Amino acid sequence: MNTWYEQAETRLKEEYKSVTGHKESAMKSAVRDALLEFCRQNEEFAQAVAQGGSFKDCMTAVAKGVGGSISDLEAYRRAASFYFDGAKVNFSMAIQLEPAETEPDRGILLDLSDFF
Repeated sequence: MNTWYEQAETRLKEEYKSVTGHKESAMKSAVRDALLEFCRQNEEFAQAVAQGGSFKDCMTAVAKGVGGSISDLEAYRRAASFYFDGAKVNFSMAIQLEPAETEPDRGILLDLSDFF
């Protein structure tokens, strides 16, 4: 038997084409990808997606009441809540101004054999 993730992935990819509507169509790729990532992270969530409502209904719920725009984070929250009531989506951002180091700073390295 397929894992819950595989079932959820198959379902989301098959139902992707059925999503219509201007707002829904604009968001469906990003929302599907986020849902797949959530399914990878949590098998219980994957089961909820595999056995829950349709992706088309999910996208209708995500787009409900949206005016001219919605943040990605809010769209992902609505989608996750559609499949798993009470699900929370956390987001973290960081800025890095200096260039990435090629080798981590190791501080001072001592060769103890130098002391013998």
